Amino acid sequence: MPVFRKLIEEIGAFLAYEATRSLPLRAERVETPLTDTEVRRIATRPVVAPILRAGLGLLPGFLQVVDDAVVAHLGFYRDPQSLRPVPYYANVPPDLEDRHVFLLDPMLATGNSGVAALDALVERGARQLTFVCVIAAPEGILNIHAAHPNAGIIACAVDAGLNDHAYIVPGLGDAGDRMFGSLTSVPAAVRAKV
Repeated sequence: MPVFRKLIEEIGAFLAYEATRSLPLRAERVETPLTDTEVRRIATRPVVAPILRAGLGLLPGFLQVVDDAVVAHLGFYRDPQSLRPVPYYANVPPDLEDRHVFLLDPMLATGNSGVAALDALVERGARQLTFVCVIAAPEGILNIHAAHPNAGIIACAVDAGLNDHAYIVPGLGDAGDRMFGSLTSVPAAVRAKV
């Protein structure tokens, strides 16, 4: 568990470099010990939105690269029967129109949660969206692009596909469970009703 969590954090930094490489930059003057000079900084503070809970694993690495990013949170769990995303939490800044928004989730399987999260961000004004993941399935990529053709996808690898339970094969297992040592991503209040 600690090794997996640490590796996901490290991968988050590599993904952040790739995801932010084409962001617009602005000039800024800084003073070094020898002189002042002009440097380049990201022009507008981006928003980083992990999908709870697995997306939290990528957040520390992303923030190592873009330390002044605004952090939003979107909570979804996958209904075990329908495999559809169920929203349970959203804390998103109101000013998304002119910001680049990076949606973090280690696994892009069916793409259903990703589409739901992107929908929630678009409803709040986001226009410049990138989905950032470690592993993607072709089905998830197609689903994201069908619903949000202008959204970018940054992934370390694209695996073969999904099995009968909509898990990525070969995949890594449930990233959230592996990071946090839990057995399910369904919130306790929901489990009690099932």
